[in-house]
Amino acid sequence: MHNEHTDIATTTTQRERKALFAGSFNPFTIGHQSLVDRGLELFDKIVVAVGISATKPVTQAEIAERLEPIRQLYAGDDRVEVVSYAGLTVDAAQSHGCQFLLRGIRNAIDLEYERQLADINRRISGLETVMLLTLPELSAVSSSTVRELQRYGRDVDEFLPKSKM
Repeated sequence: MHNEHTDIATTTTQRERKALFAGSFNPFTIGHQSLVDRGLELFDKIVVAVGISATKPVTQAEIAERLEPIRQLYAGDDRVEVVSYAGLTVDAAQSHGCQFLLRGIRNAIDLEYERQLADINRRISGLETVMLLTLPELSAVSSSTVRELQRYGRDVDEFLPKSKM
């Protein structure tokens, strides 16, 4: 028996589900890594986008310093692309062919902030935001905390990703 619906399904390729995960990633922590790794279970590809603020100028060397460890971490995984961008996150997402924004939520304060951003981003771009709750054991890990510990000479290795290679 001929099934017309099956023929259509086999000849049409499904659109790739691609998300942009944006942040300053200064530095990229094990909390960020967890979100990317868990996001890869939901999306075909994730673009990790290091945002460059117009109000906080950084050098090309500083940008490379943020990008390189993330690229090394995901080297060989063609599902992860690492880029930098300036401007609106939704514009970066659209320029990389992303249909979704991926965000992490550590606490209630993050939730309210991210909900407001998601509402505005959906309104101006049509992009949906997918929010993942941070794993409980990682909820205290933040880039700013890691930078503060580094500033005072503390070892922060436990908060930074280990190379997968």
